[in-house]
Amino acid sequence: MVVDIICPLYNAEKYVEKLHKSIEMQEDVKIGNIRYIITKGKDKTEEKVKKLNCVYKVIEAKEFSHSLTREKEAFESQADIVVFITQDIIIEKKDWLEKLIKPIENREVDACYSRQICTNNSMEKYTREKNYPQNSKIVSKDDVEELGLRTFFFSDASSAIKRETFVKLNGYDNKKLSISEDMYIAYKLITNGYKIKYCADSEVVHSHNFTLKQQYNRYYDTGKFFKENSYLNKYKVNSAGGDLAFYILKRAIEEKNWKVIFKWLPNMGARFIGMKLGKI
Repeated sequence: MVVDIICPLYNAEKYVEKLHKSIEMQEDVKIGNIRYIITKGKDKTEEKVKKLNCVYKVIEAKEFSHSLTREKEAFESQADIVVFITQDIIIEKKDWLEKLIKPIENREVDACYSRQICTNNSMEKYTREKNYPQNSKIVSKDDVEELGLRTFFFSDASSAIKRETFVKLNGYDNKKLSISEDMYIAYKLITNGYKIKYCADSEVVHSHNFTLKQQYNRYYDTGKFFKENSYLNKYKVNSAGGDLAFYILKRAIEEKNWKVIFKWLPNMGARFIGMKLGKI
């Protein structure tokens, strides 16, 4: 199957060349186009992208949307599979893409996402451990009762969807989502009878170290997303968040990671308050 890579860029001059090279080194795959969407910024992203073997366009900041920007590119693509990535992932292995799309090529599932590994010793390290375990799994409509909201866990940092299915489901329904567009499409996939595979053997490095303000803002936007998509609230939303919070604390204590332990309460407070206020 032919694959198109879709990647939004914003002030990405320090990422894009290395990222592009890591995509081009992928083996046993047929890449149609690498499609970059550059949101106008203050650096030299466009100058660097011009020199790469790719398709790109430049948009104004007011035009960008996590959902609409990706949706437009996927609808314009002629590939069999569209792969969504973010500019800040690090791809170290030459089989990342082949491992990601193989379950779709084999007609096992219609969508997949990669394992994400955090290489710093922050709270995110444990978040990645919880959300991206060592073993692959497939989820379907049959898992909703047991897994609740986690059935719809999906990540556009590195994901693949059969384009025909994406178009059939009308993508993100032309909605301008500020966050969680990946959960939005996962919900549509699962509830329409499709399956999603978590591919633990398709690895990317994806590390952040968010400040309290950044965590608050992220969870405020997430709360707003759940308010606007209130049908998701019946799937044990608070339970999913609580499980993650206590996993992080447990692992930090096990490893005597005092930096994370001391930050745990204010960090969780910022998340909780942000989520609650976002829902108002």
